[in-house]
Amino acid sequence: MSNVNPPLKKYILWDNDGVLVDTEWWYFKATQRALAELGVVLEEQTYLERMVLGKSSWDLAAAMGVDTNLVSVKRQHRDTYYQAYLAHENIDIPGVERVLTSLSKTYKMAIVTTSRRTDFELIHKNRGLVRFMDFVLTREDYIASKPDPEPYLLALSRFGARAKECLVIEDSQRGLQSAISAGIDCAIVYNKFTSNQNFTGARLFLDSIGELTRVIDA
Repeated sequence: MSNVNPPLKKYILWDNDGVLVDTEWWYFKATQRALAELGVVLEEQTYLERMVLGKSSWDLAAAMGVDTNLVSVKRQHRDTYYQAYLAHENIDIPGVERVLTSLSKTYKMAIVTTSRRTDFELIHKNRGLVRFMDFVLTREDYIASKPDPEPYLLALSRFGARAKECLVIEDSQRGLQSAISAGIDCAIVYNKFTSNQNFTGARLFLDSIGELTRVIDA
């Protein structure tokens, strides 16, 4: 495992889903459930392949000729299902608060997520993780989503930072591609849901978020 040179890194940019909270599986299940009500079968592998490319699973319904208005209604149902999962399922990842507490003493930090602000606020309502962050960028804050570099370029601009001063923490191929395209080193944290994706170009590979403190300080 390679080490990050501490004097060069001043900022940490965190992905949210799958890194700080274990939500990605539940977003898939909510999408799968809503599409099934339209007669569209969404396999996990298909969902992951489309996610890598930044493609919407709802295009599958359009390709089957499902009425656009009905698709819009079911997308709203998906959001309802997802928020119910967020409210009732265990989405905590062990050790996250401890790691953020430690790193916040040395690094400025922000969250750069593809989550909608409504979902993000529900996720973090009672978790206290956001207090460690200088700012949060959600899906409403930029035009082009990951794997486009825009979200991370926007974060650099907000901090007034150079790319080499930052480290991105991700768990998905599209997040990695977004970071690389923005010229930022990226550490991949193991997540079972995305573990089979292509992480070529990652700077670090972590079995858990708890390893990050040791690796950065090495």
